[in-house]
Amino acid sequence: MIAPSAVLLDLDGTLVDPAGAITSGIRHALSLANIPDPGEDKLRSLIGPPLTLGLAEIDGVQPHHIEKLIADYRAVYSATGMADSCPYPGIPEVLAALRAAGMKLYVATAKPTHLARELLEVQGLSDAVDGVFGNADEGNGTSSSKAHIVAAVLETHGLAADECVMVGDRLYDIEAAHQNNMASIGADWGFALDGELDAAGVGAHAQDPAELAGLLLGSHTAEAIRQQILETLTEGARAK
Repeated sequence: MIAPSAVLLDLDGTLVDPAGAITSGIRHALSLANIPDPGEDKLRSLIGPPLTLGLAEIDGVQPHHIEKLIADYRAVYSATGMADSCPYPGIPEVLAALRAAGMKLYVATAKPTHLARELLEVQGLSDAVDGVFGNADEGNGTSSSKAHIVAAVLETHGLAADECVMVGDRLYDIEAAHQNNMASIGADWGFALDGELDAAGVGAHAQDPAELAGLLLGSHTAEAIRQQILETLTEGARAK
C-alpha cells in the first residue's frame, strides 16, 4: 500500500475500546423505558452506526422512544463510560508514528462531535489527531451517514480521496470509504462480525494496531511498536 497523505479513523472499536461502556449504557436506558434487554450480541452490534438507527432495530423500541433513550444513555455514558474506556494497546504509538511520517489524522465517527472530542480528551488523544468529524447531534432523531461524515473530512480539508485511507472496524466504515472512492483498512480488533468486513469489500486487514502501522509505514515500524507495547505492559505490571 502506498503511504497516504491522510488517514481517517473510526473511534469506538478502532481507536478506543469502550470496555462495555456503550452496551451497559444502552442496557440501562432500555431498562428505564421498560424495554426488554435484547442480549449482548445485539447490543454489541450497535457499536458503529448512529444510535438512532441501531435503537430502531431493537424489538419494543418505537420512534417516540428514541430521543429519551439517547438522553438516558448519554447521561450514564458521560458520567462513567468515557472514563471506563481506554485506547487499544499500541494506538497512541501508532498515531505518533503516522504523524511523524507526515500524515494528517482525522477521526470520522458516527458519535456526536462534541462527545467524540470529550472522549478523546479524557483518553489523552486530543493532541494526537488533526481534526474530529462526527454528527451534530442525535437527540432529535436525525443523524448523518458515515459516508457523509467522511465526505465532510475530504471537503473541509481539500483532500484527494485517492491519497487517503479509511480505517475502521465495522462495515459502515468500509462502505463509507467505497462511497467516497477511498482505500480502506479493517481494524480486526474491533466489533465486526465474522466475515462482515470482507463482505463489505475491505481493502486490507490489520490484526492489531501494530500491523496497521506496518501496512502504512512498513514492517520495521510494526516491530518497533510491538516492542513499545511490550515495554509499556511490562512497566504497568511492575507498578502493580
